[in-house]
Amino acid sequence: MSEEIDESFYTRADAHIELSNQQIHENTDGEKVSLSMMYAAARFNAWLSATGYNSAQELKKAKAEQMKYFMGEYRQMLEENFDDYIENFQHYMMPSEEA
Repeated sequence: MSEEIDESFYTRADAHIELSNQQIHENTDGEKVSLSMMYAAARFNAWLSATGYNSAQELKKAKAEQMKYFMGEYRQMLEENFDDYIENFQHYMMPSEEA
């Protein structure tokens, strides 16, 4: 991940995960919650990128580089989390069987 991780990084991430878990517990399909979360991240990141430019033309010129950055970060984070679940599957997914 990027060097820009601060001490509140995981607290903010956990707040988003908590909201998604709440939506799942309210009988919303997990895949639908996941799509909504991905859309929100994409929308927010497009907005965040746009705040750094003075015109649509500037943003358009930077679009490929911005997308490369966000997609690379997401891929790395997803790979790290898959690896974590693979390594800790028993603990995360079947905690009652450990006792």
